[in-house]
Parts: sequence; structure tokens; C-alpha cells
Amino acid sequence: MGTWTAPSAIERQLDDARAAGNWPAFLDALALAELFVPQSRAYQDAHPTRLRLEPAYFPQVRARAYAVFTAGMLPVPTPELVFERQDLAWFADHVPADGAAYLAVNPGTPFEVFLPASPAHRATWDAHYRNKPRYAGLETDKVHALHVGGPLHGPVAFGLACGAHLSVRNGMFWNSLAYHGDGYTREREKLDKWWGVTTREDWLSTTRQLLGAEMVSPVWEYALRVRRSLAQDFAGAVDTEHWRHAAEYSLRAGARRAAEPRLTPEGVTTAAPRPAAEVEGEIAGVRRLIGRIARYEQRFRADGLLGEGRFVRSVEAWDYGRASQMARWGLGARFGTIAETEDAVVRAGEACRLAYRSWEDLSAGFVLGRCLHFDEEEFGHWYGDMVTAHRELTSDPGSPWLNLPWSRT
Repeated sequence: MGTWTAPSAIERQLDDARAAGNWPAFLDALALAELFVPQSRAYQDAHPTRLRLEPAYFPQVRARAYAVFTAGMLPVPTPELVFERQDLAWFADHVPADGAAYLAVNPGTPFEVFLPASPAHRATWDAHYRNKPRYAGLETDKVHALHVGGPLHGPVAFGLACGAHLSVRNGMFWNSLAYHGDGYTREREKLDKWWGVTTREDWLSTTRQLLGAEMVSPVWEYALRVRRSLAQDFAGAVDTEHWRHAAEYSLRAGARRAAEPRLTPEGVTTAAPRPAAEVEGEIAGVRRLIGRIARYEQRFRADGLLGEGRFVRSVEAWDYGRASQMARWGLGARFGTIAETEDAVVRAGEACRLAYRSWEDLSAGFVLGRCLHFDEEEFGHWYGDMVTAHRELTSDPGSPWLNLPWSRT
């Protein structure tokens, strides 16, 4: 069979057990793995709540078998063939008594195993699944990578790393460009639930908006831009009250300029002054926002997301990081192609390089955007999950942030 490199920790555990002839350990590892069943996309679109087990003849065992693949062995997504996620217990329950003789794990790959699928064997599968030490799948809040089949260097890897917060949080391979996620139907359901994306056109529009940082609140960016200007002018830290006063002055000046007469091709035009209550309400809102940002940054420093004296430059990373992920999610749901996904991922990375100076800089911007969107200063799981992801990405030896230089030079 020759030597081969296991794509991920999942396949490495299975291969070690197989090589040692330790089949109980093999089933233990298989019980912890997500298993993906190939399906016709046309059938799944017509029957999204069903899963069809179709055996095929395998000359290796001279018998029929049901094919399943572990996450690291999945092929590049194609339009016609999709994969649905299940676990070992599901196969123990759903293989017919008079069905195929084997379960083919990763057939046709450098590592394939044919497990006998008699009722007695299926009872053993079920026992291993029920005695597993934790939930199946890759562990969440950890850095997981494909060592074969996923980019580890270059612009595609860089763009994928820009969305790594969510890969770590969700227990996904950070560098899986050929993304299947939780399986075709679940990926479609998630995009519908969280984004309202149900068509290719929805996906293209959402990806475009994220790549343009059009979903980040312009008010958040305005407040941070005022502070960036002050920091450049005074070459140092900016006091919060100074920041508030500068933002207020800028808003009042902008309101005055908007009401001044202007010379246009149609002649001199004037605009009615904005109502005072409207301007005052806007100023009050920005002052509150500045206070929220300052309090988040204080907590960021305490938790190691920001160095002492550092501040968040921009929250555009909240959109760019999600753009990197949206590109993959759309491929998993078959709304886009692998070429479109790669293009969007690279563009997300380029946008991050222009907006930020380091991985830590990007991370603080992403986390602040997420907190302003979801957290409401509760410092709950919306915040805590990202603190965990940040710490993993800045400490795990396999993290892309420790292996991919921020600068091109």
C-alpha cells in the first residue's frame, strides 16, 4: 500500500489502530468520528429529511458495502454529489438486516477498511458509540488542520486563517477550502437560519457585502476612525473624554456643512438644517458607543486580547473574517464553486492585510465587532467563545497565526 500521511488527527487515530490490528481501538476512534455518506444531490434536494443507503460492489471484498468517509478524506465538492453527516450509531440502527455485508470506511483511498456489518457486528458498533468518552466529531474550541488536502501556506491559507475564529469555535478544519462542513443539508439549514441565504444569488450578494465590509455598522467605524485620527495627530494614547469631544465636534461640524448652500450644475442649492433633536440624539448615541468600546478594550487587555496601550483600529475584520467563512459555507451548500470560494477567500485575506497590522490586531477587531453585534456588554458566551479561540490561535503550535507571516516580505 505504501506510505501515506494522515490528513488529520481523525485518520491518524484510525490508521494507528488498524496498523496495530487493534479493532476495538479502531471502533472507539470511529465512534468519535463524523461519518459522511455520499448522496445524489438531486435526491437530497427532493428529500432533504431522508438519507438513502445504497450499497455498491467492491472487488476488494467481493461483496457489496455501504461507503462512508471521515472528514479528512472527503473529496473536493462537485455539483452532483453531496455528503450527509451521520455517526456510527446511526449505521448500527439503519443498516438493513438483509443489507450489504460491509461498511466501507474511506473506500478507494490510501486508507480503506471494510467492517463486517452483520447484526452482531452492528451491536458492537453501537456499544462502542454509547461508551465513547465525548461527543462525536472534532473537538470544539481547538485548532484543527488538514495536513494533506488543505493549504498550509500562501494567499489561500492566509485568507482562511482570517476566518479562523469561527473554525476554532465550531470544531472545523481551519484550512479546508474544499469544505463540506456538517454535510450538505445541515449547511443549507444553517445558512437559512442565520443568514437568510437560500439561493445562489443570496450567497453571492451576502459574500459581496461582507467582502466590502458593508454589514459592519458605519457608526462603529466612524467612532474608531475619529480615534485613529487623534492618535496619529498626537502620536500616542487618546483619552476617552478627548475622543468623545472630538467625535461630538465632528458630528456638529458635519451637520452645519450639510446645511450650507452648494453650487451644483443646477445652480445654488440649499438644504434645510437637520432637526436639533436628531443631531443631539446622534451625538448622545456615539458618546455611549465610545464608552462601550472603551470598556470592551479594558476587558480585552485584562484577558490578553490587547496589549497594554493598544486599541482596536477597525471592526471591518468582523465582516472580512465572516466573508472567508461564508465563501466556504456557500461551497458546502453548493451555492458556489471551488474557484469562486478560493477567489473570495483570497480577497478576504487581502482586505485584512490592508486594514490591519498583525494577527492580534485583526483578532481584536473581529472580537469587538462580534461583541458590539451580539454581546450587549454581558461578557457572555459571545465574548467568552472568542477569547478561547484567540488564545488557541495565539498559542497552539499548529495555529496558522504562528506559522503564516502577516507581512508578505
